[in-house]
Amino acid sequence: MTSLPRPVETAPSPLFDRLAEVLAEVRRRIADAEQRSGRPSGSVTLVGVVKTLPAATIAQAVALGLADLGENRVQEAEEHQQRVARDAARWHMIGHLQRNKAGKALAMFDMVHGVDDAELAETIARRALALGRRMPVLIEVNVSGEASKFGVRPQALPALLDSLSKLEAQGGLVLRGLMTVGAPVESAEQARAGFARLRDLRDDAEHRIGHLLPELSMGMSGDYEVAAEEGATLVRVGSALFGARH
Repeated sequence: MTSLPRPVETAPSPLFDRLAEVLAEVRRRIADAEQRSGRPSGSVTLVGVVKTLPAATIAQAVALGLADLGENRVQEAEEHQQRVARDAARWHMIGHLQRNKAGKALAMFDMVHGVDDAELAETIARRALALGRRMPVLIEVNVSGEASKFGVRPQALPALLDSLSKLEAQGGLVLRGLMTVGAPVESAEQARAGFARLRDLRDDAEHRIGHLLPELSMGMSGDYEVAAEEGATLVRVGSALFGARH
């Protein structure tokens, strides 16, 4: 018999009230960015990055209506889901997923953001087929060209698109769009060109594979407003919501 997640205290407190204020402010900024760029209200989904957070803080965020949670590691997500129910929110794998963790990831996540090679995609598709699932995935693109970052280079994206299109036709996964981790910048405005590049790559990819790719996962705490202006549908916000991590 599977044990239920242990309940987590979510009663109002000064910290709860502060989180409510910060969450409302981030949502307001996203809404303002949507309005500035002429996008419909609700075009951008806020994904709260919860890596290293106490389960109690995550539960409070969920109680305040944060419906999407981003995790960087499968093991940490597993620990969090022992305290915060799997079905309490939509869970996003936003870190680099190792192939040997793909099986666990399928059980724990609703979307994988960081697919950057055909072998990983094949593993996800095969395991998802065995479970009777179609796993939504995004291709991670290294638009900044930094050697330290994961992600396929833009010039290699067409070949990876072709590989994932074949896997999609077989079932097991569904390609939903593109994702990037922007280069470090001194001001949010400096990130705009990279976000616009990912949007253009997405538009080209749609023509190549012949169907829409509705999701663009881009923008983090320091530049999510610019990302929203440039077409992001998923912004991954951690420290701007929960403070600096230690």
